[in-house]
Amino acid sequence: MRHIDSIAAAASRIDAKGWSEGAGGNISLLVDSWDSKTVEGKAFPLSWDASSLEGRMVAITRSGGRLCDVARAPEREIALLRVEKGNARLLWGLEGGGRPSSELAAHLMSHAARLADHPDHRALAHMHATHLIAAGMLWSEDERSFTRMLWSMCTEALMFLPDGVGVLPWLPCGTDAIGRLTAEKLAEHRVVLWQNHGAFASGNSLEDALGLAEIADKAAELFLLTRGGGARTITPQQLGELASALGISPKEGWL
Repeated sequence: MRHIDSIAAAASRIDAKGWSEGAGGNISLLVDSWDSKTVEGKAFPLSWDASSLEGRMVAITRSGGRLCDVARAPEREIALLRVEKGNARLLWGLEGGGRPSSELAAHLMSHAARLADHPDHRALAHMHATHLIAAGMLWSEDERSFTRMLWSMCTEALMFLPDGVGVLPWLPCGTDAIGRLTAEKLAEHRVVLWQNHGAFASGNSLEDALGLAEIADKAAELFLLTRGGGARTITPQQLGELASALGISPKEGWL
């Protein structure tokens, strides 16, 4: 039950943080094999070119499901799909009916974008990270300055997010359009903020992806706790010293 347990653990972790109110949040994982017997089932049409993922299998949480229920009923809350020409074929899960997450476009497009330059990439998680959303509401859509603010809040932000945090303006969710834009951002960044909505995080595992989201959210929380209070933040010079000491290469021109 390796993959199922990983998805269930990630779902419970997101829920425990209060980042998945109602049916909020979704998770996907690229897999080469599956924990249980697979059977070809319903095909879900894809309205975009997913040819770079053709033949790949992806497990994703279902549309309208609650992440807090994944551990209790994974066979209902998870869909294992195989990407085909123009379709995503159900191989396991969605017992009782239903559809894959409404953000299937964002997940598949983003998997393709990350894999192009990062062959070890496997996981994506979308969650409503409270502090990151709130900080984005107080900031402009300038992702460079937003990232510099996060870096200045705590040492770990630069250490683990040297490629910065991408930022998208508010857009209707569940569309091919937000999927394409998210994929473009994730080609450069491992975490992307959807303003007034949530965040996407990528990684070689779900644990990796969620760890990055937690670091970004912690930096945002520190910003919210200290803004307007003359807080002592990490200076650009100190960030440069940190990068040099640890051999980190921040996104060019952002430091």
